[in-house]
Amino acid sequence: MSGSSPALEPPADAVRPVRHPDAPAPGQPLGTHYEHCFGCGPGQPHGLHLDARAGDGVSLTAEFTVKAAHQGAPGLAHGGVLATALDETLGSLNWLLRTIAVTGRLETDFVRPVPVGTTLHLEAEVTAVAGRKIYSTATGRLGGPEGPVAVRADALFIEVKVDHFTDHGREEEIRAAMSDPDQIRRTRAFEVNP
Repeated sequence: MSGSSPALEPPADAVRPVRHPDAPAPGQPLGTHYEHCFGCGPGQPHGLHLDARAGDGVSLTAEFTVKAAHQGAPGLAHGGVLATALDETLGSLNWLLRTIAVTGRLETDFVRPVPVGTTLHLEAEVTAVAGRKIYSTATGRLGGPEGPVAVRADALFIEVKVDHFTDHGREEEIRAAMSDPDQIRRTRAFEVNP
């Protein structure tokens, strides 16, 4: 994204991202990272229910349909909801690196309105890694993967340990996530957002 802040420019010593060998294959769904996540969780009645699929390299595609509960101005998606969709999409990239990371910075451009009932088609990729910093970019389009651009974002994620969540999250949800017998779901529960 042109014009992004210096904080979103990878340093000279940044390296190309490397897809983890155990990452889902291209075309495979990434699934939800937490049942009650507003971005992807099926347990949120007014959530985005974002559906993400692994792409080639360290990239993915995702979709979400704007519902009436997501509007700001009459008949149009709320900008904060669109920013959430971008954040969720960008955060899901970390699953392809098999890294637990949180959003450090998110810069969003709102290019055109997104009407209620519209499906937003998102593409995202990790562009660079420098130590614990993960740089990524995303684009959301209307009407299909080749449709007009509606939103764009650049982001910086910071790799963290699971303690980041267990030290700061609400105890009952942390206990529930930690007791999940499915190792993949347990790991994914602690992957995005501060």
